[in-house]
Amino acid sequence: MSVPIPAAPGAANTTPLFEQLPRGEFIQRNLGLARSCAGRFTGRGIDYEDLYAAGCLGLVKACDGFDPARGVCFSTYAVPVILGEIKKLFRDGGTVKVSRSLKELGLKINAERERCLKKDGVEPNVTQLAETLGAKPEQVAMAIHASMPVVSLTPSEGEDGNREWDIPVDSPEEKVSERISLREVIEQLPEQDRLLIRLRFFAGKTQSQTAEVLHTTQVQISRRERKILRWMRTELTGD
Repeated sequence: MSVPIPAAPGAANTTPLFEQLPRGEFIQRNLGLARSCAGRFTGRGIDYEDLYAAGCLGLVKACDGFDPARGVCFSTYAVPVILGEIKKLFRDGGTVKVSRSLKELGLKINAERERCLKKDGVEPNVTQLAETLGAKPEQVAMAIHASMPVVSLTPSEGEDGNREWDIPVDSPEEKVSERISLREVIEQLPEQDRLLIRLRFFAGKTQSQTAEVLHTTQVQISRRERKILRWMRTELTGD
């Protein structure tokens, strides 16, 4: 909030602070507004430094657009302007700045997914990644989404401006066929192995949690899971 300057002893200073100070000093004294507004959005996928920078931009715009003749204090006018600049970071589709921490988490997720693919032959789900990396499931989901490549729907420069892109989509029939095949293969498994697969890949249980349910150890679950997945892959693909 604005910081008043005390009047000199014995004198009444009725000039508004906005008119007393140079522009730069006035902005400096009101940086607390930018900090306060940025703090409202922490933990939502964008670094505080980026939020604060947007807040400072909003503060400068508010300073330049403020008119004391309107009869409102500067903070009342500035806060909506500052919040507007911060919210742009979240709603500028395709140009939202991905935070450094989210990028780093995305790199860790990719490394962990590759490790699991090499070790177990299957990608871990969001819950498993979150547990392994010590992150929240929603943070993992956000990092995966942020690291996905951007697909442009507009032709590149020099191409026919009337051209439309064909976006490839999975065939519903293929999905149904794959699910039926997978179900048939799972039904061929012994009851204990069926339960293991359902706990791990349908209920989202970790190997340790699955071991508790099946009254065994995480190491035994890991070994048995690899054997089952190899057998299922052979049955499904013929390789």
